[in-house]
Amino acid sequence: MEIDDKKINEFIKKVNESKQEKMDLSSDEDLSIAIMNLISIEEHFFFTAEKTGKSEYFDLLNAAREMRKSLLKKIIKDYEGEVWCISKHLLAASMRLMEVGTKALGRGKKQEAEDLFKKAYELYSLFWGLNLKMVDLGDVKKIEENQISKKDDDKKTGIMGKLGKMVQYVIDCCRE
Repeated sequence: MEIDDKKINEFIKKVNESKQEKMDLSSDEDLSIAIMNLISIEEHFFFTAEKTGKSEYFDLLNAAREMRKSLLKKIIKDYEGEVWCISKHLLAASMRLMEVGTKALGRGKKQEAEDLFKKAYELYSLFWGLNLKMVDLGDVKKIEENQISKKDDDKKTGIMGKLGKMVQYVIDCCRE
């Protein structure tokens, strides 16, 4: 997908409209990674409590959960239905796929790792697509399979690829 200034300007306008206050997307990206790690910490406290039989770990799990919830509210200010829960699971799945991909890479399975990394990034991009309201859910049944919205003329590039390119372009922590 070739990214032109008109599409980027529309995207930025849509981002600004979807949030009440001005966004610092690179900080939000960092925050989303922190949230991924908090989800992972919750999982580790659960398994540690069960493996050791020490219920004190559940107290730590709850503390991590409360922190994760408050931080997730900084990114997801307005949601409907189960978008909150979907968002949490998209981040969790993305984080796990990154970890499994890293382990595969360490075992010399580069192709498998790259496939896992691609899937992790697609889920991460879907998280941002949902929460920046780039996926037009109102028209989702009326558009073609690879379109993000009715205005999307590129019917060849898949939704995940489009969202990934937009996230890559707009959420650039290295751009000052």
